[in-house]
Amino acid sequence: MFQLKKISLVQFKNYEKAFFPFEERIVCIHGNNGIGKTNLLDAIYYLCFTKSYFSKSDQQHVRHGHAGFRLEGTFELNGDKKKVLCILRETGKKEISINDDMYEKFSLHIGKLPCVIITPDDAQIITEGSEERRRFMDALLSQIDPAYLQQLIEYNKIIQQRNSFLKSIAEKKTTEKSLLDIYDEQLMRPGIYIFEKRKSFFEEILPLIKTYYKKIAGSEEQIDLVYESHLLHESFKDLLHRSRDKDILLQRSNVGIHKDDIEVKLKNQPFKNIASQGQRKSLLFALKLAEYETLKKAKGFEPILLLDDVFEKLDAERMHNLLDWVCVQNKGQIFITDTHEERISNHLLQLGINYQMIALG
Repeated sequence: MFQLKKISLVQFKNYEKAFFPFEERIVCIHGNNGIGKTNLLDAIYYLCFTKSYFSKSDQQHVRHGHAGFRLEGTFELNGDKKKVLCILRETGKKEISINDDMYEKFSLHIGKLPCVIITPDDAQIITEGSEERRRFMDALLSQIDPAYLQQLIEYNKIIQQRNSFLKSIAEKKTTEKSLLDIYDEQLMRPGIYIFEKRKSFFEEILPLIKTYYKKIAGSEEQIDLVYESHLLHESFKDLLHRSRDKDILLQRSNVGIHKDDIEVKLKNQPFKNIASQGQRKSLLFALKLAEYETLKKAKGFEPILLLDDVFEKLDAERMHNLLDWVCVQNKGQIFITDTHEERISNHLLQLGINYQMIALG
């Protein structure tokens, strides 16, 4: 079993100095809004992913009036302990170590401590643009396949270089376009790898998403998800060649896996246009629980699950179905935040499971 046994936070967000031991598999954290519930979950996420779930800037997570932070957690998998340390120095340099071995590349840490987080803002996966759905796919595949993450880093680096070169052509800094041939050649290898991984992954995860949607929603509503990619219809080489004039005109790369998307339909209509709040929540949980199940299958043990204030605007039946699946049918460690202690306690008592309650404030 994979568990976080304890965590300490120093100068992290609203925490000056704090220490939390975790004694049960189910850990509930309650308190008023703004007291630090989400920040505690984000600290756990930081130790698993070397970064925040909510912001790209490390500096934004330093407590006001200070110049750095320190996070330390002790994880345990089948008796094997892993001490993870994350330090942001006053110089702005970030250091990550596991059992006192320092990482040269933070990307090498991804997947060692599998974790799934569900937050209210995750509704963006369904309601916002394609970037959010690609982020969902990439977060999961990067934890399963280290090569995928390296290929993704490489692809994004080349796309940035290609876009900069397209701008230089438009600004007449160069009239030599042969460099585009080199960028296109470099782009194809990681691009095709990522496409093939996403395509096979989606074929595997789609039945899971549909199954969990039915369980949580408690209905037989017809929901369909389709993976969309330029590479489904044409070779990457032909796509890049055909789009070159448009790319030069618009000064950006218009085709490739950085445009991939997942189309979601309910009763053959765009999901986000007609879905109710409850249906959107059900789909969000279905996506995340499918992510959880896929990680569990790939790793051979349950990942840590972080549920941040997910019960607002969720009816009692959906809440019970969700808690029954994550707390009873699975044996992984779960952290749940809520503003209402009684609400979460009552549901867990109905399920007859032990839990630890942490009160903040």
